[in-house]
Amino acid sequence: MHHHGYLWTGPKERFDNEALRRPPHPEPPPAGSRPELIQRYREVAAAFRLVDLPPLETAYWLIKPGSLVRDTWTEPKEAATWLGEQLAVFASRFASDRDRDTTHLATLVDSATERLASGTDLSLGFYLERPTYLSLALVTCSPNRSVPDLRCPMT
Repeated sequence: MHHHGYLWTGPKERFDNEALRRPPHPEPPPAGSRPELIQRYREVAAAFRLVDLPPLETAYWLIKPGSLVRDTWTEPKEAATWLGEQLAVFASRFASDRDRDTTHLATLVDSATERLASGTDLSLGFYLERPTYLSLALVTCSPNRSVPDLRCPMT
């Protein structure tokens, strides 16, 4: 088992495009559906794996290109340390005073170690200067607990 780290920052408006953040339905629209529905399904199906947007289900980072992986660790503590480093880099830009609180951030890092050790993924999101959003994720791989059939993006 190992863990991959992901980081995304961008306009909140882009982050809110949920159609590109969820995997397409396994079945395409039935024959005879409106052409625009079929076209939209094709666009989303093609884009989901490639778009850098954070997926709604954290485990689905694993089907994205390996180039989106920021780092990989075998030890949960190492992955949590990376998370703490990222939080420190962005903390001064957090929109909320609570999110900037160092005790709160330390608690997030400590809980990340515990969660990853149990095989659970972690996903955090923060508003930065408006309208920017930060998404951080640590995803357990080989296998992933919530979607064990997903393959490692680095192999």
